[in-house]
Amino acid sequence: MASTGVTLLLALLLAALLPASTAAAALPAWPSVSQGASGANVTTAQYLLRHHGHNIAADGQFGPATAAAVTSFQSSRGLPADGVIGAQTWPRLVVTVQQGASGDAVRAAQVQLNKYGAGLTIDGNFGPLTDNAVRSFQSSQGLAVDGQVGPQTWQSLLGGGGGGGPSGHALPLDRSAAPRSDYAQPHWGNTPAIDLIVTNLPTYAVTGGRVEHYSSTSCGIGIRLLQPDGSRFVYCHLSARSTADGAQVSAGTRVGTTGDTGNSGAPHLHIEIRTSDGLARCPQNYLLAIWDGRQPPGLTSLPTSGCTTG
Repeated sequence: MASTGVTLLLALLLAALLPASTAAAALPAWPSVSQGASGANVTTAQYLLRHHGHNIAADGQFGPATAAAVTSFQSSRGLPADGVIGAQTWPRLVVTVQQGASGDAVRAAQVQLNKYGAGLTIDGNFGPLTDNAVRSFQSSQGLAVDGQVGPQTWQSLLGGGGGGGPSGHALPLDRSAAPRSDYAQPHWGNTPAIDLIVTNLPTYAVTGGRVEHYSSTSCGIGIRLLQPDGSRFVYCHLSARSTADGAQVSAGTRVGTTGDTGNSGAPHLHIEIRTSDGLARCPQNYLLAIWDGRQPPGLTSLPTSGCTTG
């Protein structure tokens, strides 16, 4: 009994002395993507398939050519050839890359890092900027900070929420595109909306939803991101859309490019939130929560006027 007590005491002392960083980070689940999907994870899969010799376009749209490449890859690796990239396929598809590497596998990693606001050029060259972005991401996720995009880092990149926000949410712009203070500004005329002053930049889905193409004299080229309860996020003044009408997208999926269409006056991204009761809601606190990594408030709790931030 005494020996057992001493052993237990030593184990407890050892656990207390170990640094917190030795604890393994909890990894998100590998995502599942299949035909009909779109967005950053699809683009990443396409670049990885290209690395493995499949000559397909990396356009972010999971169409028949991508499905055929996936089943071919799965067959060659002895995996169930179901065309679904999930928990069995991703670990065989990802490729460890680090500074000095180049090619499509690096492009795949750069696409993922940009989900979290890295603002990298997708050039396939793993240089100092990509290395810094990897290390910053690893540090933020409690991973070993070695600058190497290996299996754990890939899983965290692919399974986590993009755009620098909490899981299931993403900023509408790369984090480097606008400072936090811009997301706290009231809309012109103090109406329930926000204007982010940017020119010809990618814009992303702040959460999952169904894309509906929308155009008007005031909005110009726009989209609505429809929610199951009937609420919607409205994006206006785009120069182009990046997703098909009716497409189901996840947070961090590129949905368009900012522009100056409609009654704009100057290039910017206009975003508003309308809840199922038809009321326009101030998006500032919702977007600031995403910036800060907090779970955003419920849409119906957002104010309908006086868009100040809490």
